[in-house]
Amino acid sequence: MNAAPAIPQLFLAVWLFFAATAATAGNSPLDVPVTGLPGDDVRIIRLLVQMQAAEKYTAAICAAPRVLAEAGLLDGKRATSYPGSLDINSVPGLEYVDQPVVTDGKVITSRGPGTAMDFALELIETLSGKQVRVEVEAGLQRPAG
Repeated sequence: MNAAPAIPQLFLAVWLFFAATAATAGNSPLDVPVTGLPGDDVRIIRLLVQMQAAEKYTAAICAAPRVLAEAGLLDGKRATSYPGSLDINSVPGLEYVDQPVVTDGKVITSRGPGTAMDFALELIETLSGKQVRVEVEAGLQRPAG
């Protein structure tokens, strides 16, 4: 698989996490108004819906899966998030899973800071293949997963 087309999807995942972190800290270096989580901005919701319609990958970690839920991307999916950050009863058909990383179709979710490495490696494998993941993971001095 060619890694180049994956860059925009990976950028969105990183951007959502960064925007959520910056907003929580009360300062956003972004040119997009961020209040609370980025899901408060209709432009981000619209972008996520467009990505889903175009069958692109979306990914979120920590509290950011809440933004995916608001955009409807978690409807009928298996997903995870930081405990308590997602109202699991308000997402139609959501199967909430207590796992570090959950991939369901083109949606990838993860629990939080302690699962960030697993999340990153899952994104690498999904977007660039198992062999690239193994090579990256070997350089991290972690047992291959």
